[in-house]
This record gives sequence, structure tokens and C-alpha cells, in this order.
Amino acid sequence: MAIALAVCALGLPAGAMADARRDAILAEFLAQAKKEDPAFAGFSAGRGEAFFRASPAAGKPDTPSCTTCHGERPEEGGRTRAGKAIDPMAVSVNPGRYTDPKEVAKWFLRNCKSVLGRECSAAEKGDFITFMKGR
Repeated sequence: MAIALAVCALGLPAGAMADARRDAILAEFLAQAKKEDPAFAGFSAGRGEAFFRASPAAGKPDTPSCTTCHGERPEEGGRTRAGKAIDPMAVSVNPGRYTDPKEVAKWFLRNCKSVLGRECSAAEKGDFITFMKGR
């Protein structure tokens, strides 16, 4: 509610506020990615899509890929292994996605460990969000 009031007070559309928050998260991932690899040149939606669709077989057997729970189309919702609905991942249909740093950190940590058997790199996170921004 406080964010909505701030948006109204500033005269900014809610979408612009969400975009600014998402861009700040991406800027942090970019800084981290450049620390991890000084030659890092920037995020790629193509790499993000490949990451989303990959089945690395390194994590838990019941979550071999992101698409296992989130579905093949990011614009559509998915289901957890327990059958609980998951909101769409694509920013075009879920503009609030990837705007809360704590939520982003929580879900990347949990899902990367489940699918990859490790934490995601900053470059992987940025590529993934960049892909979802374009969907």
C-alpha cells in the first residue's frame, strides 16, 4: 500500500515503478557478474531462455528443469509438485515479478538449488530476468 501511495504522490505509473525496481535488481546482478568475471559483457535473453529450458540433471530428480513447475510458456502459470498454482513468470502478464529484492533472492536460492544443485551465478540470474522481461 505504501508503494501505491508513493506512486500516486509522485505521479508515476505503477509499471514505471516496477520497471525501476527490477532494473535496480538487474544492476546489482550486473555488478556481481562483473566481479565474478571482469570480461562479462552483459545479460542475454537468449542465454536466459536456454537456462529456463535446460535440464541439467544436477539437482533434485523431481525438478530437472525450471519448466517442470513453471511450464513451457512463461506467460502461463505453472504448478508446484504438490499441485499449488504458480503465477506466470513473464513480466508482460505479471508486471510485479522480479521487483522485490528479498523475494528474488529467496526464489533464486530455493529454485537454483533444486534444479541445479547449487546457487545460480549473478550472470544466470540476470540472463533469466532479462529473458522474462521480454516475455
